[in-house]
This record gives sequence, structure tokens and C-alpha cells, in this order.
Amino acid sequence: MTWLYKVKPFLRRECFFIGYRSGKIYRNDYCSKQKTCNFVRRNKQNKEMDILFEKSYRKTQHISLNFIRSIMDDIRWENRLIGILGARGVGKTTLLLQYIKRFLSKDSLTLYASLDNIWFSNHHLIDLVDDFVKKGGKHLFLDEVHKYPNWSQELKNAYDDYPDLKIVFTGSSLLEILNARADLSRRAVVYQMQGLSFREYLMMSLSENFPVYSLSHILENHREISAEITQKIKPLQYFNHYLETGYYPFSFEFRDLYYNQLEEVINLILEIELPFLRKVDIAYIHKLKQLMLIIAESAPFIPNVQKLSEHIGINRTTLVSYLYYLQETHLTKHLYKNSTGTAKLRKPDKIFLENTNLAYTLSSHRTNIGNVRETFFFNQVEYRHKVEYSNKSDFLVDGKYTFEIGGKTKNKRQIYLLENAYIAADDIEYGYENKIPLWMFGFLY
Repeated sequence: MTWLYKVKPFLRRECFFIGYRSGKIYRNDYCSKQKTCNFVRRNKQNKEMDILFEKSYRKTQHISLNFIRSIMDDIRWENRLIGILGARGVGKTTLLLQYIKRFLSKDSLTLYASLDNIWFSNHHLIDLVDDFVKKGGKHLFLDEVHKYPNWSQELKNAYDDYPDLKIVFTGSSLLEILNARADLSRRAVVYQMQGLSFREYLMMSLSENFPVYSLSHILENHREISAEITQKIKPLQYFNHYLETGYYPFSFEFRDLYYNQLEEVINLILEIELPFLRKVDIAYIHKLKQLMLIIAESAPFIPNVQKLSEHIGINRTTLVSYLYYLQETHLTKHLYKNSTGTAKLRKPDKIFLENTNLAYTLSSHRTNIGNVRETFFFNQVEYRHKVEYSNKSDFLVDGKYTFEIGGKTKNKRQIYLLENAYIAADDIEYGYENKIPLWMFGFLY
């Protein structure tokens, strides 16, 4: 059908459209003059939906499949509502586009849309869902959901009202996600995504394949693993580069501006998200930045909450809450003697930055190497294991394994009488007995 023009009859309030198809003339139903014609509205919506489909197709076509994160295989993609949460820059958008390109059709059955798109400034998410399903849509991927007001309620409604639709959503503003998660807690299967492991960094850098090793396999067979890996590469040649600039995938695109970009992320979280979403007093933001710098330069940081609260000028309870917010935003990681219970109300036994790249961003010349080593171990192991504070060593893993972290000269004196005790030593390619190369713990995911 080709519509030619709109006709307004003499002395009538209504109007209609004239068109032809196969040589015959048609007209549509009358529509009210006071409202936008249904035909015009539908035609406009179709064009706008076409723009979203075009952008989705273009993004999918340009995404590379040369390297795919290990979390791709961990996600149960058959679930109806999936959330992928993680800090800015860890690769969530890339993961979605790669999955679409590998496994799903490129027609109208699949749509990727970022909710920071200007299209959503005057459109409702639930209307997009409705139109998409009516056109036969089956797989909807929504990026940066925290940029859209009331996103959790509309996703909940979409889940309840469209049982044949599968939705995957991502969010970078962890505070915003955590604020709204209650509405989706019984419906969404949520995955946490973090930055590159040392293994993934090597794969991206060298275009080499390396397997994932379980913790138990590393503990029992670390010499054989060293032999396998060192046949391909010299891991220590790349390890320090990873510690300094290898955690976030965008480091491969903007090497010269990497620390500038990472500092912008830190400032955005501290100066905008924390005051807005957690009501942190803006007057204390500078103190929180100083605290992060102290953490980076400590060996590691063992907080004395009473002294800190006196120094900053806020009460103890408020300070503990502020420390918890830093962990919520993935700027820090907290170590507790017993990880059960409500972390928000407890003083952590040790505080680390979330990853080693943050340490080099905040304090490139005064970063404590002992802190960096422990931060690396904590970050890589805790992704899939329970890590707790130990009075007798640096870390207790899964309530069973004791680890002491150090350099190549680290001896067994501190763990000599302990069962299931190990040393994770830096600057060695091969281990011996219960002394294992530190870099190897970067092959857990």
C-alpha cells in the first residue's frame, strides 16, 4: 500500500488517507482531527524502530570475535531474564554483541539497544518491548539500564506480561542497580562480571589460547602447569604490565590515555554517584579520595575506624557505611575474618583496592609492591572462591586453604605448622612443593 495524501472533506471534523495498491484506490478509517492520526503514529513508530534495528545490526556486524571472555560460557543464556552487572569498562557491551553475533539471528527476532540512546528520552521502555514482541521479537538485549528512570519496574512488567520474550540487561552503575534490584530479585538471574584475568589479558595481547585451571588443579599440579605455559610464553615478561594496565579491556584501545580514563571513572563514582545515590556528604569526598590513596600505598591497609573517624570528622557508624559504599562501587575490596553477616555494619579487617590498576592510577610512584601482590591474589581468587581474613596468614580460601603472599625469597616459616598451607610467590616461573608462582592464580577464569 502506498499512501498518497490526506483528504479533509468539506465541513467535516474528520480526515482520512487516500492510497492505492495494484491499481485500486483505498482509504483508511476516519481519525480524529484533534489527535495524531493512528496511521501517522504507527508509521512514525515503525521508522523509529527501524532505526534501532539498524543501529543494533551495525554494532553487531562490527564487533570482533577474535577474543571472547570466559564468562560467556558461564552464563545460562536460556533463562528468561538475565542481568550482567559490573564496573564501567569491564566489557559488558562487547559480551552482549558477541553473543548475538555468534548465536542469534540478525533479523527482527533479535534487538540490542542501549538505554542511554536519545530514543528513550521520549519513548517508554515497555512500549519498545510491546512493539518488539508484536513484530515477532524473541531476544531483547538492553545495555546501560541504569540510565533509564524506573527501569526495574518496567523490566519486571515485561517479564510478567511477555512470557515468550527473553531479556538480557546490563548495568554499570552498581549503586543504581543495587537500589533497584529488589523488584527483580525473584525473576532475574544475575551475574557479576569483573575485569580481565591475567590469562585473558595474555590471550588478548598475544592471540594465544590458554586453558582455565581450577584452584585444586593448580595446588596439586602447579609444576606441570608451569611447564605447559612456559612452552608458549614467559609469563613474568607480561605480568607487571598486567598489574599496571591490564585489568580493563579498554586499555588495548587507549594505551596513552588509560590512566586518565580510569581516573575519570573514579571521580564519576565518588563525586556524582555516591552523593546522589547514597547521600554521601559532598564535603567528605576529598577525604574518601585521600583514603583510597592511603590504601594504595599501604602494606596492606588495616583500618583503625576510631582514628579515621576522628581524622575525617565523622562518627564511626557513618564512616563504616562510607567504607561499605566504596566496596559496593567496586573501588575497594574488603576482607573479613568471617564473611557471614551484614558487611555494611562491620569494620573490615583489611581493605584493598578492587584491582591493581587502580593502585597504579592513584599512586604510580609510591605503590606498595606487597599490597599489589595481595590485591592481585584477592581479586583473582575471590571471583570464584570465598576469601577470608586469617590471623595466621594473609588469606583463608574456602575455609580450608591458607595462603601467604610474597616475593621469590618468601619462606615457609609463617605457615610451617599449618595444614593445607601454601605460598604464592612473585618473580618465579616454577614452584616447588607448596610454593606456587603468584601469576598462576591469574588462570582461574
